[in-house]
Amino acid sequence: MSAPIRILLADDEHLIRGALAALLALESDLSVVAQAATGAEALAMARALRPDVAVLDLQLPDLDGVAVAKTLHADVPSCQTMIVTSHGRPGHLKRALTAGVRGFLPKTVSADVLATVVRTVHSGGRYVDPQLAAEAISAGDSPLTAREAHVLALAAEGAPVEEIARRAALTPGTVRNYLSSAVSKLRTANRHEAVRIARGNGWI
Repeated sequence: MSAPIRILLADDEHLIRGALAALLALESDLSVVAQAATGAEALAMARALRPDVAVLDLQLPDLDGVAVAKTLHADVPSCQTMIVTSHGRPGHLKRALTAGVRGFLPKTVSADVLATVVRTVHSGGRYVDPQLAAEAISAGDSPLTAREAHVLALAAEGAPVEEIARRAALTPGTVRNYLSSAVSKLRTANRHEAVRIARGNGWI
């Protein structure tokens, strides 16, 4: 019998992480070798233990799952990645696929589906939740440039223009231009509405 697929789990909710580990442990060909509560922990454990598959929550407290996956692909290329989330937005899915993530599914899936997707991803296949895939196709691509999305994401935290300018290494005038452009492209009345729409689609 071949060695079990070694899995790293990353989720900041202890109860969910424990439940996922318990469910996966019931499968004879799967073995959870590490559990992390943050993106930084997940990366450190992955570098040390070299798991076969990393099952990552999309929203970790320090890094999002896509950022963790991106770093993992560079540092531990033998480790395949998949995202489980309770916040599946079309933009999140597209970012994940662009980053090389091979599985993307909601936390509402059954234990059987989760185990099957781990095996699929490990063998080099892909799995995207059909509902999320359909929503991503109907939502279309983000109209925002990378700079506009970055500035809008900083604005989402409530930072004033001067603070955004400092953090983005731009002039206040340029920040205002990017915000104005984002508001115009999303056909909203102000930056707060623009943030709401961009977040709703997973574009920031």
